[in-house]
Amino acid sequence: MRRQLSILGIRGIPAGHGGFETFAEKLSLYLVSKEWDVVVYCQEEGEGAVTESAWNGIRLVHIPVKQTGALGTIVFDWRATCLALKSTGLFLTLGYNTALFNVLQRLKGQVNVINMDGIEWKRKKWGRIAKTWFWINERIGCLTGNYLVADHPRIRAHLATRVSAAKISMIPYGAEQVLDADASALEAFSLAPQAFSVVIARPEPENSFLEIVRAFSLRPRQHTLVVLGKFDVDRNAYHRAIVAAASNEVIFPGAIYDSRKINALRFYSRFYIHGHQVGGTNPSLVEALGAGCAVIAHDNPFNQWVAGAAARYFADERQCAQLFDQILTDDSILQPMKTCSQERFEQQFTWPRIFSEYEALLTKAYENV
Repeated sequence: MRRQLSILGIRGIPAGHGGFETFAEKLSLYLVSKEWDVVVYCQEEGEGAVTESAWNGIRLVHIPVKQTGALGTIVFDWRATCLALKSTGLFLTLGYNTALFNVLQRLKGQVNVINMDGIEWKRKKWGRIAKTWFWINERIGCLTGNYLVADHPRIRAHLATRVSAAKISMIPYGAEQVLDADASALEAFSLAPQAFSVVIARPEPENSFLEIVRAFSLRPRQHTLVVLGKFDVDRNAYHRAIVAAASNEVIFPGAIYDSRKINALRFYSRFYIHGHQVGGTNPSLVEALGAGCAVIAHDNPFNQWVAGAAARYFADERQCAQLFDQILTDDSILQPMKTCSQERFEQQFTWPRIFSEYEALLTKAYENV
């Protein structure tokens, strides 16, 4: 008998919005190849009836939502959960931001595997109301999920303060390995291989953008810092501060989603700079390892476990500036750092490894459906 899995908690596939969507797309394709029936609930803009379609053997349930932003996400999650209550099989919920709704599935006896993502309520970008909402839903998710997934050992340890460690599986995020890239893609940015370093993240205080840009801009570097991300200098004071702090050796190409360009920027960079201060296994850092980047990262247990001992770490702006002074032009350390990144990626973060671990967990969970 074929097993059925329904995936909740994302905007939908094919992926176009971020890490969880990419993961859901790749996991769904993998499970279909293993003869699972996979259903993915997809958020659509506008009004109208719920419709269905098929994509590469995956059943897509399209739910139109007229609201936008965070409210739209909450409305979508509510409608998706209500539809899921009428379904059968196993459920995988990616994220706990609306775990309150998953209580209905638990009351009905549906078996739900919840990926608990990061410690969202600790993020600096959220106000008091949002932090309270996330804190409450984290607690509810821990209690409601039949099985929990942590994407990092520190996340697993955190969740184990809420519930029994026996219900928690540690399975990190994965990425594609990049062994080569199209150097001509750099021409759009007037860059040459190894003559630049790159930052790829959302420009938020917890991602250390301002500290990195200030540290780099402290003095001339004869090097280019490429800062990718969606900036709104007209409405966001933090974004304005970052751009104002930048020297003429810092460029802001915006948010780029073209995989050819992104792969080239990672693969040919001298350093990948990762400023995330909180979270679990961050997809961008894993993708940098997969591209064999030499990594400079914020010094915290999350990044240390992912990037390993070969990366270089900074705790604040002063230490970041010191690293730029010390290693930006040091050719002797570059290849060993890149090699260690590749080895760390192959050891822990390849998609086949991640998917086999998920399949084992989902198979175990399905026994209770």
